[in-house]
Amino acid sequence: MLVEVHMLQNHAPSNLNRDDTGSPKEAIFGGYKRARISSQCIKRSIRRSQIFQDRLQGLVGLRTRGLPELVRDRLLAAGFSAEMAEVGASKASGFGTEEGREQRPNDSGYYRTAQTMFLSNADVEAVYEVIRAAAEQAKDPASLKKVPAKELQRQAEDKGLRPIAIDIALFGRMVTSEAFVDVEAATQFAHAISTHKVDHEFDYYTAVDDLERASDDQAAGGADMIGDVEFNSACYYKYFNVHVDGLIDNLTGRAFRRSISSDDETAARDTAARAIESLIEAACRVTPTGKQNSFAAFQLPSLLWVEIRDDNLPVSYANAFSRPVDPKSKEGLEKASALALKRECETLTNLYGLEARSRMLLTHHEGLEILGVGSSPNLRSLLAQVQTEVRDG
Repeated sequence: MLVEVHMLQNHAPSNLNRDDTGSPKEAIFGGYKRARISSQCIKRSIRRSQIFQDRLQGLVGLRTRGLPELVRDRLLAAGFSAEMAEVGASKASGFGTEEGREQRPNDSGYYRTAQTMFLSNADVEAVYEVIRAAAEQAKDPASLKKVPAKELQRQAEDKGLRPIAIDIALFGRMVTSEAFVDVEAATQFAHAISTHKVDHEFDYYTAVDDLERASDDQAAGGADMIGDVEFNSACYYKYFNVHVDGLIDNLTGRAFRRSISSDDETAARDTAARAIESLIEAACRVTPTGKQNSFAAFQLPSLLWVEIRDDNLPVSYANAFSRPVDPKSKEGLEKASALALKRECETLTNLYGLEARSRMLLTHHEGLEILGVGSSPNLRSLLAQVQTEVRDG
């Protein structure tokens, strides 16, 4: 089963996702410059959102290089000395490389792994348990130092398959440490692109010193500093999909050749339904944070189109906008973009006989239908339908 999500979202002037120069990200599509929000930015804004965290409380992981300090804190809490805990942190820093190469502490004395890793709570606990056992056996810091981090990695691997956090199952992970399994992502996210041609603009701003203005009229006549911020305004087409069977396989461990029971399958499907519902809700309600204190571009989507297919054959409708929508059309930018999406969806569906077990629409455009499907009354109603479809398999 494949759940595909298409969104149209029109943002006021903003700089939601910047490149290395501070400019809004962009792309050439159909021969024209478009505003762009990277898939990485979209995924992180969803994954770290309060909505996603609250809906899936206790089931999400952590992407970090700070595993050694998590281990140090646990060792200290367990009553080990500061010296023993520091050696333990050093050993944990070796979990970021295949060779188990321990890292040097930074200037603040903190240890970090060589790579940023996506970890579940069970992963962190497994590493801690292995290092705790080694510390108890070593009895002193000097003896623990002699234990190879590579050997500790092997012991963590021998503990067997650990539960995979929801966000790891959705977004995947690739690590070089044998203590953790690689996970194939169950989702695919496209970079969001504007449905129309975009030109960037600049906000020239100044700042003045409040105290100078109050005490010295002559000094207050000029700016204390000047600067500029690049921005744009764009209606974005966003697309992502979730391979439900792949998500369930990640959650049960079947993707890692683990034998599972029917109860495992049922529990994983229930969790997958909750995860997909939370993912779609967060995608609708959450906006990237770039320069939001300056622009406050918090606009909700004008259209949400969901298709659920039995076959894992994803279809993006981005080519609806290969010819840019005219922002000055009589329908207005949002409605013109919606009509372009409707035409592309209906044309491709008819040309290729695209089948779907269920289709759902949510839009504020009165009377708009896609493939004869009218708008759901609200987001909650649509999400309930998606969750039912996923649970029923």
